[in-house]
Amino acid sequence: MRTHHSQTVHGTCVALCGRGLLLIGASGSGKSSLALSLMAMGATLVSDDRVVLKSEEGMMTATAPTGIEGLIEARGVGILTAKSLESVSVAAVVDMDRVEAARLPAARQTSYLGTSIPLLHKVDAPHFAAALLQFLKSGRHAPT
Repeated sequence: MRTHHSQTVHGTCVALCGRGLLLIGASGSGKSSLALSLMAMGATLVSDDRVVLKSEEGMMTATAPTGIEGLIEARGVGILTAKSLESVSVAAVVDMDRVEAARLPAARQTSYLGTSIPLLHKVDAPHFAAALLQFLKSGRHAPT
């Protein structure tokens, strides 16, 4: 029997190389701004403002709720249209409300609908968007 659950979260999701990055945080925390930077560097929008997460057999996917597909807010500019993906497997979550203090942080996990997903915190440095793109391309080194 297949287990299938869904949950809508306040967040933004972009994807690269078939791997999704879910950005969560309070309104004004920079989710859409970071997503726009990632999109300018080659990522594709999945959903902005709200994201529907679905868990099936241990895999988490993200989709846009009906009516907001292909739309992203740019503060001071307006609602922009963008090419978007229908759904993507979520590779990691970035908590934009928590700033990373460690140079080499320990691996963290978070859970949605019983599915464990790697968790990153916001980095206040110019390389953050580029580092996230590299994470989506190749993952994170796990020391042995």
